[in-house]
Amino acid sequence: MKINIPTKITIARIVAVALLIVFLIVCTVLPGDNPFVSFQLGDSGIYLVNLIAAIVFIIASATDYLDGHLARKWNQVTDLGKFLDPIADKMLVNTLLVYLCLPIGGVTVPWFCVALMIVRDLVVDTMRFLAASKGKVVAANIFGKMKTVFQMIAIPFVLLGGWPFTYFDATWGYGRICLILVYIATAMSIISGVIYLKDNAHILKEEPHDEQNA
Repeated sequence: MKINIPTKITIARIVAVALLIVFLIVCTVLPGDNPFVSFQLGDSGIYLVNLIAAIVFIIASATDYLDGHLARKWNQVTDLGKFLDPIADKMLVNTLLVYLCLPIGGVTVPWFCVALMIVRDLVVDTMRFLAASKGKVVAANIFGKMKTVFQMIAIPFVLLGGWPFTYFDATWGYGRICLILVYIATAMSIISGVIYLKDNAHILKEEPHDEQNA
């Protein structure tokens, strides 16, 4: 099977995220004074491990837009691409959300925000799977798109230790600004999830089966 360029970009994103996961796991469990975790860029509050993760996240987020744009522009939308693209997105966002729960340098995010966003994704993805099995489509809503936007904004800022908010007056606090973005993303996630459930509750109902008389 010939794989087109947009799908190759998606596959490259999955590989990059997988390598990032391995890197973060190694940095998390590696004993001793890990330079990736302990090394900080001056007084910026940016740790090396988080800088690498932020760069990969930003590049991967850009390729998420690029592969979809090229697929539509070149009329190369495929079932494989539609299958792999959400997998790559969930791997990227949820991996870093889980990582940001860990007390490894910089600002961490509340575990309940991460739990709510991941559970929401599981519920919505399950509904989409059920809908597809019945030949139906679960339409996206504006709050779901806003959730993604705020996640894409909040995660790099948190990874970068709140930069450039670190240069603001200390009474405001860079952690507070980053966490506000996380809370907004969490709120958008919950609202969009509730709307998905409300608008697509019919998908969860069992359809009557035709009975055949012996």
